[in-house]
Formats: sequence, C-alpha cells, structure tokens
Amino acid sequence: MTNSATAANRGTRTGANAGKFLRLALKLDAVVTAVNGLAYLVAAPVLSDLFDISATRLRGVGVFLLIFGVLVWLVGTRPAVSRGAVGLVVAVNVIWVVESLVAAATGLGLGDPSVIARVWIVLQALVVGLFAVLQLMGLRRQQS
Repeated sequence: MTNSATAANRGTRTGANAGKFLRLALKLDAVVTAVNGLAYLVAAPVLSDLFDISATRLRGVGVFLLIFGVLVWLVGTRPAVSRGAVGLVVAVNVIWVVESLVAAATGLGLGDPSVIARVWIVLQALVVGLFAVLQLMGLRRQQS
C-alpha cells in the first residue's frame, strides 16, 4: 500500500471514529437527560420536599428534559448527524448550564431552594457542561 493510500485509509478510520464519538456523546446526553426528566416527573412530590421547589415546577422541568432527551437521541441516531442540530443541542446545553448556575447562586425562578437543591443544580450543570464539551469535541473531530 502506498503512503497516500495508507493516509487516506487512516483518515477514513479517524472520520468514522469521530462520528462514533459524537454519536456516543449525544446518546449519553439523551439517556441521562431523559432519565433525569422521568425522575422529576415520577418523584416530584418527594423531590419538592427535599429541594424546597414546587412539585409543579419540577414536573415542568421533567417534561422539558424528557422531550429534550428524546430529541437529542434522534439527533444522535440519524443516518447522518446534522452539524446544525448538534450545534443547537450544544447551545441548549450551554444555556442550561448558565441558567442553572444563576439559579443555584440566586434562587432566581425557584424561590428559596434548599442547600441540597443548590448543590444538585450545580452538579447537574457540571454534567451538562461536560456533555456540551464532548459534543463540541466530536464536531471538531468530524471536521478534521
């Protein structure tokens, strides 16, 4: 095999691996997000007492997370992953992180959440931020 054929073959494998990495990042995000949404829906009364956040608000967040998780799954399982769709997923994740950190610090939109809620919100923001970083890495790898 010539050097150019070897390089082309390596490039194909790298592109395929980049696609797998991006799909994995999207699917992990989708599953964690949807499971979290289901937990908010099913356990809203218990979490409301623990977090000092209304069960109605928790259910609303749960519905959003469940729908978003399904949409992210669809993005990650399409035959060709849309760069625009991934960009939108990353943007929503970044907005989630910023709003979560503001809410944890100020209680904005939540009333006066408990310390446990504030810690949970920050931990969630870190996980969502990690998903956004992994998805951006996957996009960049696909470009190479």
